[in-house]
Amino acid sequence: MNPRSATANPPTLLVIAKEPVPGRVKTRLTPSYTPQEAAALAQAALTDTLHAVLQAPARRRVLVLDGTPGRWLPPGYEVAPQGSGGLDERIAAAFDLCDGGPALLVGMDTPQLTPDLLAEAGRDGHDAWFGPAADGGFWALGFADPSRAGTLVRGVPMSTDRTGAVQRRRLEEAGLSVGLLPTLRDVDTAADAASVAACCPPRSRFATAMAALAQAVR
Repeated sequence: MNPRSATANPPTLLVIAKEPVPGRVKTRLTPSYTPQEAAALAQAALTDTLHAVLQAPARRRVLVLDGTPGRWLPPGYEVAPQGSGGLDERIAAAFDLCDGGPALLVGMDTPQLTPDLLAEAGRDGHDAWFGPAADGGFWALGFADPSRAGTLVRGVPMSTDRTGAVQRRRLEEAGLSVGLLPTLRDVDTAADAASVAACCPPRSRFATAMAALAQAVR
């Protein structure tokens, strides 16, 4: 599949996220940051992600949200509540929202994400796409046929250093051709936040928020 044909059949882009409420998001950033500061960084990361997705070709853009949308949500998104259960169940339920055609799901933890990275999914005619995370998880997961996601995602142990390996093995053992996306680092710890901010454009919301916090410490 060439770029032109991928654009002719753009994917549904899913962003799975949690409302950036102090004490509920990015708790591993504390005590390096206060709960309010951690929530501010989470909001910046989520907003950067949402705007990157807006700039990528898409059939639909869906925010799959745990919580309530705020002013950080730009126009152009459908909003759907997350399903119940563990993260594997919620990811599977997110793909159930798709009504045909390819679909790609990303989280809110990689504000360095670019529209070009998103556009890579679907260009090579694979059955699935997988974006590994540096911590052993994954930042992106996609399917040419999203109806297959449920059986291939449910039961994968989430939030471990082997999550990505197990998920990728599931895809390959099912006989799917898998397109690999670049490895990205999630923002989970203070060290992650500093490293990711250095990879973001200087005017990005996340890099700006990190710089503001550093200035406040001085």
